[in-house]
Amino acid sequence: MKQLLANPVLVKEIKLRFRSLKSFTGILFYLIAMCIFVFGFIMLTTSFTGTGYFRPEESFFMFAMLSYIQLGLILFITPGLTAGAISSEREKQTLNILLTTSQTSFQIIFGKLTSSIAFLLLLVVSGLPIYSLVFLFGGVSPGQLGIIFLFFFLTMLAIGGIGIMYSTIIRKTIVAMIATYGTMIFLAGVTGFIYLVITGMNSMAAGTLASSPIAHFFASINPVVLMLTLISPGSDSFITESTKVDLPIWIGYTIFYICITVLSIFIAVKKLRVNMKHTR
Repeated sequence: MKQLLANPVLVKEIKLRFRSLKSFTGILFYLIAMCIFVFGFIMLTTSFTGTGYFRPEESFFMFAMLSYIQLGLILFITPGLTAGAISSEREKQTLNILLTTSQTSFQIIFGKLTSSIAFLLLLVVSGLPIYSLVFLFGGVSPGQLGIIFLFFFLTMLAIGGIGIMYSTIIRKTIVAMIATYGTMIFLAGVTGFIYLVITGMNSMAAGTLASSPIAHFFASINPVVLMLTLISPGSDSFITESTKVDLPIWIGYTIFYICITVLSIFIAVKKLRVNMKHTR
């Protein structure tokens, strides 16, 4: 592990990313936007209710909105950070030099992916002071916040792995980025739509809620659905009852996205030098 964390690719990528004024300017504007949303929401809510104070249920709603904003941020920024990690080196004709070093293919892929994930973690963690405001008004437990941040980490790791994989097997950065965004849209949107369609069709055909393992699978791999179950645990029971599959959504999500992460990194490592041989 010490050798992985000290490899030159990771050190170079982290220095370039974290010393960039553009990166910290992006974080600054993100935090400003979050502060405007939070304080604007509190002011508007207290003004409309006329009570003069912020109630726990309103604090919970604000927490849910912040969580979905963070999820949207992860889903749309991660592909942009990882889909060009290898293909951009190829386009700049620096990949040949990188592959002639003593670094293994895994160290190169690990360094590229870890530097991107580290920046995303900084972005998410920087919003913790804003998140902590909900604890002043109640309605949310620290444990719930911790679980959601673990969910964020697994999601960004999986999407980052997919982006690195496409960046390795596809030569053009723009094409790799489109493929990564397409996969993300499928996982975050199409799977939820398929779940609703299958559940609705089965219910109409049977006249009642029918067993549907396929619908449960598509619900389990959808990050938006899992976020809903983490914020409102009662919705998990509704999904298991609607599909008649007695398996918590988070278990299927964890297994699927860990497998996706491992498979994506494995393909990227195996294809890195193979694609390079084909270009010679």
